[in-house]
Amino acid sequence: MNKTNNTTPNRPSERASVYIPKASVTVEAALALPVFFFAVIALVYLLEISAIQTSVKAGVHSAAKIAAKEMYLAPVINPVKLQSDIVRAVGSGRLDRSIVVDGSSGLHCYKSYASSSTGEMQICVEYKVRLPLPQFTGATAKYREKFRMKAWTGYVKDGMDENNEVTVYITDTGNVYHKDYNCTYLKLSIQTVSLAAVPGMRNDSGGKYRCCERCGGGNMIGGVYITNDGDRYHSSLTCSGLKRTIYAVALSEVEGKGACSRCGQ
Repeated sequence: MNKTNNTTPNRPSERASVYIPKASVTVEAALALPVFFFAVIALVYLLEISAIQTSVKAGVHSAAKIAAKEMYLAPVINPVKLQSDIVRAVGSGRLDRSIVVDGSSGLHCYKSYASSSTGEMQICVEYKVRLPLPQFTGATAKYREKFRMKAWTGYVKDGMDENNEVTVYITDTGNVYHKDYNCTYLKLSIQTVSLAAVPGMRNDSGGKYRCCERCGGGNMIGGVYITNDGDRYHSSLTCSGLKRTIYAVALSEVEGKGACSRCGQ
């Protein structure tokens, strides 16, 4: 008899394997790394911007205190000096090494002004910072620090003098007396403007401004000074044309003078 061989021949053992394409991992890494680095750079920029804002705010407060003291001499803010005081408080080296556009020269204070009637200063500082984008884009962000501060000019007490007489206020050249020390006719509204802007400006009467005969030969690079009711521009705050001496006298001593149309009623 023939015997049938039912023995199944040995098959090679089967093994399971998982194949991960190396190329896909490389592509994912190439896409993820730039995003990660950009996120890190953006975080660093945010921290730097926050540090700059804190430094500028502290510098502005320091410079504003100096300006508040100087308001006793003249009720005007000099934007050039204000900028210089801020840079000195913050540190020119700190600003020049920062992401502030133009460094220590990138702070602009020309929107700052002072009110002679209320004695308040409106401090406004603007600057730009570079963004973490390619330089050819020129991308920047604009920041502004703005706040108010009262000038340290003291105050004048209104009312009666020691002899129970009404106190009024007069000037050397005025023809009327004033009952309110803060009358707009008594207060010179001095503002700083660039010399190039003077030809296009007009006073309250619609007249043009001409160079002051007393101080016109001075340095005008940092700007000139004008008043709303004047017709001259000045290179110096100490010019006598910007000074108005006010005297407090008894009403009985102003015979021949009329009452101010604004505050004398």
